Amino acid sequence: MSRSDEAIEAGAVHIRSSNSEIAHHKGATRSLEQMNIGCSAEKKKSLRVRYFYGIIFLIINLIAWFIRDYGQKILPQLNDLKSCGAEGHECFHTLGVLRVSLGCFIFFFLMCLCTCYTQKLYEARSKWHTGWWTLKFILLITCLAVPFFFHSDYIHLYGELARVGAGIFLILQLVSVIEFIAWWNNYWMPDQEREHSCSLGLFMSTVFYSASVMGIVLMYYLYASKLACSLNIFFITWTAVLLIVMMAISLHSMVNRGLLSSGIMAAYLVFLCWSAIRSEPANEKCNVQKQVNGNGDWTTMLGFLIAICAIVMATFSTGIDSQSFQFCKDKVRLEDDIPYKYGFFHLIFSLGAMYFAMLFISWNLENSARKWSIDVGWASTWVKVLNEWFAATIYLWKLISPVVRQPKVMDHQELMQQREDSVQP
Repeated sequence: MSRSDEAIEAGAVHIRSSNSEIAHHKGATRSLEQMNIGCSAEKKKSLRVRYFYGIIFLIINLIAWFIRDYGQKILPQLNDLKSCGAEGHECFHTLGVLRVSLGCFIFFFLMCLCTCYTQKLYEARSKWHTGWWTLKFILLITCLAVPFFFHSDYIHLYGELARVGAGIFLILQLVSVIEFIAWWNNYWMPDQEREHSCSLGLFMSTVFYSASVMGIVLMYYLYASKLACSLNIFFITWTAVLLIVMMAISLHSMVNRGLLSSGIMAAYLVFLCWSAIRSEPANEKCNVQKQVNGNGDWTTMLGFLIAICAIVMATFSTGIDSQSFQFCKDKVRLEDDIPYKYGFFHLIFSLGAMYFAMLFISWNLENSARKWSIDVGWASTWVKVLNEWFAATIYLWKLISPVVRQPKVMDHQELMQQREDSVQP
């Protein structure tokens, strides 16, 4: 074979290999595109399924309210259960709420165990989270039914544990709210690339502080107009003091965090204070907004339903905010990674079931709450007041912690520099 023939054959081999490489590259690109499309579809399905769980959570808590207020009249069949005691009293009112709450807790806690440590969209645990609804519906009905066969002593024990779980839920919710406030502050505050946001940030700060001051004045007028209302006067005055302290620390030259985040936090504290005072017992003379009728009018019913929906939304937003509780927040996310932590999502809903139970029974395991009421009583009042003070403490610590830690870092650096200087000849 001549050299020219060998060259032609070598060129043909090179062309064939190049074509095969191009075809392989095109096939790999096509498969990668198909995988990205599949991941995008799975991610949308995963994001959509969150609302299904939220609706399930809402329906379960409406069932708990129905069992508390109307169960004894509408469901007389439960009287035949041995665990319900004489005339079925231990399956309605307070214990009825706790039984439904226990079923809700078991369901979401089992879902937490099944989906914990899920990383990728195509894992079996991710498929279980987004699908298999017939089996999960059967599991849910079983979880809700089983607690009605438990002895009341076990339900009381769950009630004691639910207080702890509800407290944990409140702490996690506070962390989520404060992280959201920090994110909002960073988004609206001006920087070198967004100079136009300065006026908008200042406007939002003015709005929140104005709303906070108006809320303080309105609470003094509605709930502390008499000297005999000393406890309400203390609650409102201390809230005003916290607002002034937060504003002063935020504007301090060593902190310099601006007014927006402290303004949002101030409005949140005023809301908590108002909610705490509204939770005082109905026979208190310092609360002019209390209902007269035991069953309540349409405004009471509307406020009750709005409160339930608001708490469900708060539970939902905390459940999808797993990033606020991660130690490593700079981790690179891949296309096939799950969009949120499934285990954490279900854990928040299980703790939310405990929190809802405490709201329906007003944190009191002995007495039943009034119809169309939620979170009313002195126990509820003090829980909200302590929640307000704890929220202010966490926020103030986030403001001053960089300043407190900075001298320690500087001292350490100076010490290392001194050691290096001593080692050098």
